[in-house]
Amino acid sequence: MSPGAERIVAEVPPIATPTRARRAGLALLASITLLWGFNWPVLKIAVGEMPVFTFRSISLLIGVVGMFIVCRMEAKPWRLPRADVLPCLYVSIVTITGWNVASTFGLLYMPPGRASILAFTMPLWAALLAVPMLKERMTANIIAGLMLGLAGIALLILPDIRHFAIDPLGPIFMVAAAVCWALGTVGVKLHRWSAPITTITAWQFVFGAVPVIIGALIFDHGFSLGGVTWRGWAALVYASVVCTVYCYWAWFRVVEVYPATVAAIGTLGIPVVGVWSSALVLGEPIGLTEVAALALVLAALVTVLILPGLGRKPLTTERR
Repeated sequence: MSPGAERIVAEVPPIATPTRARRAGLALLASITLLWGFNWPVLKIAVGEMPVFTFRSISLLIGVVGMFIVCRMEAKPWRLPRADVLPCLYVSIVTITGWNVASTFGLLYMPPGRASILAFTMPLWAALLAVPMLKERMTANIIAGLMLGLAGIALLILPDIRHFAIDPLGPIFMVAAAVCWALGTVGVKLHRWSAPITTITAWQFVFGAVPVIIGALIFDHGFSLGGVTWRGWAALVYASVVCTVYCYWAWFRVVEVYPATVAAIGTLGIPVVGVWSSALVLGEPIGLTEVAALALVLAALVTVLILPGLGRKPLTTERR
């Protein structure tokens, strides 16, 4: 099959995807969970030394270059078909521009561990949006997994509820980021793409980076990178190469394999990693509440991603 001819023509639930695709999807979800989870304290370090628009402009430009290199390595076409341009523009504005700007501004007002928790209410919004927009069915496994995961997140939010009421800017930014990512997740599934997912992701970075770069030129014109320490540069490299190039590529691969609701719930482990890594790197407090939240999130992942496939014969996803 030639690279330009790759196209999904039938979307199937996780129990009906090929065994190899399911295993690859789970492996990608695991890597995203660890790498994006650890990214939250890294982001806090970066925004402590660089303005938000400057930091995100550099990381997204690196993302553009990196994703087109991945296209080259995978022998995927660089050209985006005309039919994919407008859907790609929409997804890029919410997933790339909206998510990156809102989540990074949120870190200016909140500790990274707690910020990651609010950001990953995304599965709730994605699950709600997928019903009217994608006509996805809310199965018992999905509902149970969603409730378990959100219960774990609630355990981590409740101790800080008074702080959220006093200084709401952080929570507002993080919930806005979560809604943006949910809209992008559903948007990817809404359109039948002609181009391979790697090509689509590369062009999302192109479209999504433009408003961020304009923001940097307007708001950060007086900033100089000369004062950035090695910690700031290291954070920028990690956030750009690992979390922007690899994690976004892996995420859209996951969305390609799983229904939007299931893929979204699969991210619920990220805030738990974010809380623990923030405690390790930045000294944020951690206790029994975080341990209980971890148990609930893991139970949610097993309920949605593992249990539905047990004892059932996988079918083949039709591709041409």
